[in-house]
Amino acid sequence: MRRFSRPRVRSSAISSVSTSDEAPAAFELTGDGADRAVRLTGDWTLNALGREGRRLGEALKREPASRFDLTDVGKLDTAGAFALIRAAGGELDPAQVDARPENRRLIELVADAAAKRAEPKREPRGWHEMTVRIGKGVVGTAYDAFDTLVFAGHLLIVLGKSAVNPLRIRWASVFSLAERAGLDAIPIVAVTSFFIGAVVGLLGANMLREFGAQVFAVELIGVAVLREFNILITAILLAGRSASSFAAEIGSMKMNQEVDAMKVMGVDPFEALVFPRFMALLVTIPLLTFVATLAGLCGGLAVTWSVLDIGPNFFFQRILEYVGPSHFWVGLSKAPIMAIVIAGIGCRQGMEVGGDVESLGRRVTAAVVHAIFAIIMIDAVFALLYMELDI
Repeated sequence: MRRFSRPRVRSSAISSVSTSDEAPAAFELTGDGADRAVRLTGDWTLNALGREGRRLGEALKREPASRFDLTDVGKLDTAGAFALIRAAGGELDPAQVDARPENRRLIELVADAAAKRAEPKREPRGWHEMTVRIGKGVVGTAYDAFDTLVFAGHLLIVLGKSAVNPLRIRWASVFSLAERAGLDAIPIVAVTSFFIGAVVGLLGANMLREFGAQVFAVELIGVAVLREFNILITAILLAGRSASSFAAEIGSMKMNQEVDAMKVMGVDPFEALVFPRFMALLVTIPLLTFVATLAGLCGGLAVTWSVLDIGPNFFFQRILEYVGPSHFWVGLSKAPIMAIVIAGIGCRQGMEVGGDVESLGRRVTAAVVHAIFAIIMIDAVFALLYMELDI
């Protein structure tokens, strides 16, 4: 009979892991030939196991055993059961084990789990693959539409409560967000609109010069900037700037469980996080649209003055006489819708963030892409609507 015991180790690191009420795991081989058996003693747990499972496997490779006696084992957990199964070659028949009922049941469960192998997932091919992807896309779109309606309904409830009692509005958050989303965005909006107006003026001057009608470049600049490019450039820049910021801020709070803490304390996240962002963009987008209008006209004036020798007096006179303020009000009428879309998409994507960083990145990207797509689509709808109304 050979007895294998766990060597004594004086390392403080190992002794600190083991608990004082657990006996070290040990085993011994008894019998010869077909009657060879393994008798386990001590506690076969994660803390008390040490390297005994590996030593048992090496011993069984040299001298295989047909029986496993666990009647003297004190404690047994899944780590000890798996070490025993792995030492036996990866497969262990419960009929070969002598143990208490609870330990036998644990070994059976671990043996069943160890015997299972992950089946390779068969990916659909050809037309079947395309059909599956289309079906998943349709179902995902339906779920997104439903979630959007739920988000809009919750926001309308908060809007009604705030209209009844304006003291519920967090004005400090509204003004702070309006400064970050509005005043801080004035330089980038102004510079971008200036160059857009300059490009429109340069293209109009070059094309109309062939027909001897280069003076009409002023009307082209006025209509393009006042009606379309002022609100479109402002909305696209805020989609990339504010929608992503809203999604990242709310998503980070969702990851850190701050939103759940608000709910526990009785604070509505829509009232504390979403509604102030809506109010901030509703206030700032008309202001930024006005700044973009002035910058775009200045860019067009710079080109016409340098290329066509049209001075500021003549330029603004033709803007007032032949373009008029109606185009400006048409462009400004789109601002509230753009504000609702940008804030809604950004906040909704932030609320959908899960508990991992990958989810945060996907939602921030989705907020920017969805917001830009919605802005262009809404601008096209407004263009068709105003064309039918002859405005």
